[in-house]
Amino acid sequence: MKKRILGQGLEVSAIGFGCMGISQSYGTPLPEADGIRIIRDAFERGVTFFDTAEVYGPYTNETVVGEALAPIRDQVVIATKFGFDIDGSGVPDSRPARIRKAIEGSLKRLRTDHIDLYYQHRVDRDTPIEDVAGTVKDLIAEGKVKYFGMSEAGVANIRKAHAVLPVTALQSEYSLMWREPEEQILPVLEELGIGFVPFSPLGKGFLTGTIDATTQFTEKDFRNTLPRFDKENRVANAALVETVQQLARDKGVTPAQLALAWVLAQKPWIAPIPGTTKLHRLEENIGAASVALSADDLAQIGAATGSIALKGDRYSPLNMARIDR
Repeated sequence: MKKRILGQGLEVSAIGFGCMGISQSYGTPLPEADGIRIIRDAFERGVTFFDTAEVYGPYTNETVVGEALAPIRDQVVIATKFGFDIDGSGVPDSRPARIRKAIEGSLKRLRTDHIDLYYQHRVDRDTPIEDVAGTVKDLIAEGKVKYFGMSEAGVANIRKAHAVLPVTALQSEYSLMWREPEEQILPVLEELGIGFVPFSPLGKGFLTGTIDATTQFTEKDFRNTLPRFDKENRVANAALVETVQQLARDKGVTPAQLALAWVLAQKPWIAPIPGTTKLHRLEENIGAASVALSADDLAQIGAATGSIALKGDRYSPLNMARIDR
């Protein structure tokens, strides 16, 4: 697996592993033993960058990740997140006391003495970002955290936080299906030397070509709540998937590999974190790191997909309101 450098010199595998789906959001959670196995399968195939959060489960995902990576802790980068009042109202909460409570729980569940990359999961509009960055700075001084990250943050808060403590990475959704970060986010990340970690680089599975208007999601699949996955919007957005499928055929790769290779080709400091619970999908995703897209390929992909208008918000109105833009 090729490596990539995020901000402040943090080295990660070019393709990471988003662990959330092991424990929530995409149907019935995997049994713990199976979750541990798929994480170790990823490591054995070259993945060294693993993403989790205390809210995934909640809490159970960190436990699975901690168990899976304990034997190889010194060979991997573990990213986790704080920033919600999980046991209370569920709203964003990044007060310093809450961050300190969160770090102790995460360290215990992840079976480690430090977190490599500690993200604020969502901006808390009631807590100044300077206080958040200052608290993480203290945790770094105490040896409990190595690097600071933000998730779904906007330009103003990225700049404010970075002025207090250099931000190593921003995590946000980015794919051929959601290119909004190109407008303002990517330019400021490049200016400040901050890495980018796209989640849902396969459009929550849509870009793989395995989802269409007839797909029935299980009761526990959160895509049931996403406007983008309404039946009517799936029909409308099929044009993008069909285009990606044709481009992939022309290139001799799968649609997922084309979509991931496109993300990787945008900047050398981008490291996407696709997730899966299936070994053959894991191997398919990892294979994207070896797909080279030329300037002509990228121009062709851009021309073919750029004019396709997509339908449906990517989150419910409540969760859209929590995104800092």
